[in-house]
Amino acid sequence: MSTPNFADRDGFIWFNGELVPWRDAQVHVLTHTLHYGLGVFEGVRAYRTPKGPCIFRLREHTQRLFNSAHILGLEIPYSADAVNAAQVETLRANALSEGYLRPMAFLGSEAMGLRAKELTVNLIIAAWPWPNYMDEDARERGISVRTSSYTRPHVNITMCKAKANGNYINSILALHEALDSGCDEALLLDNEGYVAEGSGENIFIVRDRRLHTPELTSCLDGITRDTVFHLAREADLEIVERRITRDEVYICDEAFFTGTAAEVLPIRELDGRRIGDGQRGPITERLQSAYFDQVRGQRNVFPEWHTAV
Repeated sequence: MSTPNFADRDGFIWFNGELVPWRDAQVHVLTHTLHYGLGVFEGVRAYRTPKGPCIFRLREHTQRLFNSAHILGLEIPYSADAVNAAQVETLRANALSEGYLRPMAFLGSEAMGLRAKELTVNLIIAAWPWPNYMDEDARERGISVRTSSYTRPHVNITMCKAKANGNYINSILALHEALDSGCDEALLLDNEGYVAEGSGENIFIVRDRRLHTPELTSCLDGITRDTVFHLAREADLEIVERRITRDEVYICDEAFFTGTAAEVLPIRELDGRRIGDGQRGPITERLQSAYFDQVRGQRNVFPEWHTAV
């Protein structure tokens, strides 16, 4: 089977205010962000619901995009409302009932070098079908994770609260290391050796029916993480945000990752140590089930999280 080529597809991409044919959405090889990584992006998902396709927590994702740009000193030349509308327009133009949306703001090709001044800020929005991050078996049985030799950058090394293009070099290296060792995902520690996050996910552990998750120091403020907070409170589960050590994960009752791509993904083992019973635990299953019911419009709460397409 041939590998899909993202440059060679049918459809449309929203590019600086207008929909253009997919294959025509191109930039010059001297585009500044391609060379230096100074750009920001989001990953957003749309789901099929009884009311038709809906984008899940669109406004929160767009606000984080603008927050990321502000942190890096970029000014997106559109309003948040316009970017929200553009994402709806892009999903419609590609006739998707479910899919993944990728808004990205990046610097143009007017100049090179580290000064990065007086460059245009461009905005694209693409949308395409998105298969599950892991197969159905992994969502039930859980995944194997390896603690990475790569450290999650410290808050004085990079802007950890920005979902910045360049920040993900570290995540790619960590994930490749885990995959090469036969694991499914990586767990990164912070510079002091405490648990931070996955390569692109937040992490939760369960001990004595309490949810524990790292403080938002060097971690990205995950929107799926926040969704799980709401679902956990509904279920009368206590949530504790604190520093967590790697060996605490080894002996916890359950563990799972959260993220727009990963959704709610159980962890069955870390560094060859079985977690709990070595499969999805009951609290993880309960939250995972509630999450999928929520994003697919099967619940009558938080209607503001759904934007109809």
